[in-house]
Parts: sequence; C-alpha cells; structure tokens
Amino acid sequence: MIERRPPDVADGTARSRRVLLYSHDTFGLGHLRRSRTIAHALAGAHADVEVAIVSGSAVLDRYAFAEGVDTVRIPAVVKGRDGTYASLDAGVPLERVVAERARIIARTAEEFRPDLVIVDKEPTGFHGEMLPALESAAARGCRVVLGLRDVLDETARLIPEWERKGACAALRRHYDEVWIYGVPRVHEPLAGMPIGAEIADRTVYTGYLRRSLPDGWAAARSAPPITQAPFLLVTPGGGGDGDGLIDWVISAYEADPGIPLPSLIAFGPFVAAASRARFLERIARLPGKLAAIDFDSEIERLMARAAGVVAMGGYNTFCEILSFDKRAILVPRSEPRREQTIRAEAAHALGLARALLEEDGRSPRRMAEALRALPDQSEPSRIVVPGLLDGLEGIARRFGALTAAPVPAPALPQAACL
Repeated sequence: MIERRPPDVADGTARSRRVLLYSHDTFGLGHLRRSRTIAHALAGAHADVEVAIVSGSAVLDRYAFAEGVDTVRIPAVVKGRDGTYASLDAGVPLERVVAERARIIARTAEEFRPDLVIVDKEPTGFHGEMLPALESAAARGCRVVLGLRDVLDETARLIPEWERKGACAALRRHYDEVWIYGVPRVHEPLAGMPIGAEIADRTVYTGYLRRSLPDGWAAARSAPPITQAPFLLVTPGGGGDGDGLIDWVISAYEADPGIPLPSLIAFGPFVAAASRARFLERIARLPGKLAAIDFDSEIERLMARAAGVVAMGGYNTFCEILSFDKRAILVPRSEPRREQTIRAEAAHALGLARALLEEDGRSPRRMAEALRALPDQSEPSRIVVPGLLDGLEGIARRFGALTAAPVPAPALPQAACL
C-alpha cells in the first residue's frame, strides 16, 4: 500500500466520507453510466457518503442522479473514428480545453476534499489532466483507485499507448489499488502489461456491476406501442458508431419481413442526424416490424421488458444483459479498439451471448437467421460463473477497507462548482 499521511482535519467534528469519481467521457455513454452506477451504489448504501462525479460528457444533464450524488461538468472533447481527439467547440484549441479541464478537476478536488478518488480507465486522465489532482490527493492522505472495465484493448495495442501516456509510472506513484469491474474468466485486461508484481498484488476483480430498474415511474413516460407485445431491443449504446449495427438489423427485416418478433431500435444521442433520417425512412416502410426512439436515459426499463437484445457489446450494455438475464446477439466494433470484439468473443465462448462478427460477412440473411434464433437461445444465467455480478458488493468491501470510519471534518466553504 502507498504510504499516506492522515487526511486533513480542522476540528473534531465528524463529517461524511467523500468520494470523487473522475470520468473523462470523450466518446459515447460508457464512462458516465459506469461512474453513475458506482456513485449511486455508494451513496445509496451509506448515509454518511457524499459523491461528486467529474465528467466531460456532453449529455450529463440528460441523466438524473440520486440524493448524495453531485456532478461537476468539465468542457467536452470528442473522439473521431480514427481515435484522434478535438475540442467539442471547434474554435478552441484542444490544449486550451485540456488546461481548463485540469484546472476545474484540481479545484474541485481541493474544495471537495475527498477521502477516496476513483479514476475511470485513464491512470493520468485525458492528456494527463488528472496528474495535478493526484499529486495533491496524496499530500492530503486521500486514497486513490483506478477503476477498469473488463476489457481495454489488445495487449499489443495497449502497451505502447500506456508507455506514451506514462500510465504504469502513474500507477506506481499515485494509486493504492486497481479495481477491475469484471471476472478473469471473461478477460484479464492487464495480463501481459508491464505493471510489475507490486501493482498486480493491489489489483482486485470485483465482478460485473449489477444493474436494476430505476426507482419510480414518471407519469409522463410512455412505452412505445411496439413494446406492448414481445419485442427485441436493438441498442448501439450512445449511437456515435452504431450505424453498422442499425443498418444490418434493418436490412435483415427488409430481406425477411417474416422475422417473428419486431424490433425497437434505440438510436442513442450521438447518432448522426443524416443517418437517423435515412434509417427512419426505411423503418417507416416496415410498420409493425420496426420502430425507433432517439434516446432513453432509463433504457434498463426497455431491456427488462424485451424478449432479447441486439447490441454492439459495450461494457454497460453487457452488464445489463447479464443483470436482466437477456438472450443477446453481440455485434461488436473492432476499431479503433478491439475491446468489444474481445468481450463478445469471450461471452460467446462461455455461452453468455452469441457473437455475430461483421468480418465474417454482413449478409442480411445472416442477421435474419440470428434474429429468428434469438428467442430460443439460452439465458446467461444457465452458465455459472462465480462472482459474475458481484461488482457493487466488491466495490463496497474495498471502499470500506480504504476509507474505514468517517474522519473529522475540515472547515471548508461549500464548493461553488457542486
């Protein structure tokens, strides 16, 4: 364990335990949704816990957050299909945006004074923006954890990326533990990485993050008519790279209108307007077979009702498939990372889902056959994988071990950005 000084105190009054979650959010919804799930679990299980999520997501305000969870927005950046980044505001240089993001993160950490910082995926943050906050966290006695999804990328691609970013050095210098939100039977994301025995000994597999239905039901919420009978849910996550999946499913119904179950396509907030328009024209020609919605921040409700799921295989969707025990077809992307392909192939090998790889051919008939067979697949629960969905419990245990009891509260003004 890294040597830490005791947390700062100013008087003897007790205060709540505070957790700062960093979610860089340069593409899609995955990082924000994972951080939100963890924040809600910690705040919901402990009355003495306050959580702040620092996020660069462009759709942060479209999600509701539980009591005890606040958010801090940092300027958004976007990731191109080739893996390069740019400011969301094309008129502002990326370097200036990164500097502003780093300033906000450091100020938030200084004012919020967390007992635990959880950094999602990037050990140094986006372009190193977390490093100032990590330095000051150590000086205050704050514990720091790196949280990783089950799959990052192929090791051969990941090693030079981490070397370029100084990720391994940051792990050794700043981090108390590494939490992997998965199980080694599916994948070991740090296998083959030059992290050393010291980091390996501080690595914990928590299990996947179990999802549940959101509390309550908004009166204004209405389910699409297609969901009143058995249906399939097609979800490309955020939708920014989901054109291929959506096109393939629509093509399947065009080639085989007799597919027994209709499909509801949830485009996602990042699908391009031109693509959306073209898809809607084709969907309109197949009434009763296809329908679409733009975005649902509580897509768990639709997934729980669906007879099966067709998805790209991102981390959060995979957690939901397992949690709601849904038969699923995974159609992963392979660029700019092979993350989804690795996860889909592992899930297929274990019998948790069916993988349909585009590299094996994009025939509409091939997708139609898979859609016809989907209702007869085995549910994921038929496969016993110890600890598969124990992620939130695993996080709670490590949180308790790292933060122990509440510490005396420093005399601090209310953070203006929370």
